[in-house]
Order: sequence, then C-alpha cells, then structure tokens
Amino acid sequence: VQLQASGGGLVQAGGSLRLSCASSGRTFNIYTMSWFRQAPGKEREFVAAIVWSSGSTSYADSVKGRFSISRDNTKNTLILQMNSLKPEDTAVYYCAASPRSSSVIMATRSYDYWGQGTQVTVSS
Repeated sequence: VQLQASGGGLVQAGGSLRLSCASSGRTFNIYTMSWFRQAPGKEREFVAAIVWSSGSTSYADSVKGRFSISRDNTKNTLILQMNSLKPEDTAVYYCAASPRSSSVIMATRSYDYWGQGTQVTVSS
C-alpha cells in the first residue's frame, strides 16, 4: 500500500484546511486509516482515525469538534477537514493505514503504512 498526503499550507488562526491522502496498491487490505501529526521537537501524536468499512471514527480530544475525518471509497482517498485552526495545530501531518483491527489505534506501532507528510502552519 502506498499513501500520498497533500493539502497542507499556511493559514491564519481560525481558518480551515482540507488534507487528502490518496492510497494505491493493495488497498483492499486496509482496515483502519488515521491521521497523525508531529510538531518540531515533539513525538508523533494521534489526530483521528476511521474504520474503512464502517466509517466509525475516533478523535484526539485536542481536535474534537474542529476536525472531521472521512473517506471516499470510490477514490480510495482519506480526508481530514480542519476548521477553527489554532497555532498549536502547526505540525507535519501524516496519514497512516493498518490492515488489522487494533484496540490501540492511537499508537504509531499499530500502522504498517505511512504517507510522506504534509506541512500545516497556523499563524497567530
């Protein structure tokens, strides 16, 4: 499975961005897809996840009510709609995919496939 993230950029606080992650290859194996982010000097952290077949979603507390994760089955594309952005949302955002059901979806070790990352910068 290959993942290609896009859509990052520079936005003012309170603005919105829409990230996309195009998947290719053995995509029928994917069970869960997620977004993670990593700010300079910090560890990579979980943002949101979606179970590909059911559409069930999970969010980090820091983004609940502001971010929305979704998928387009026909295009094998993962979406992250980010609204009401804050300077603390600044990070490189990565999409990730797992072929297994896991009770630890917030852990990076649960994912086999990673995109290359896209930079999101929120100015105050």
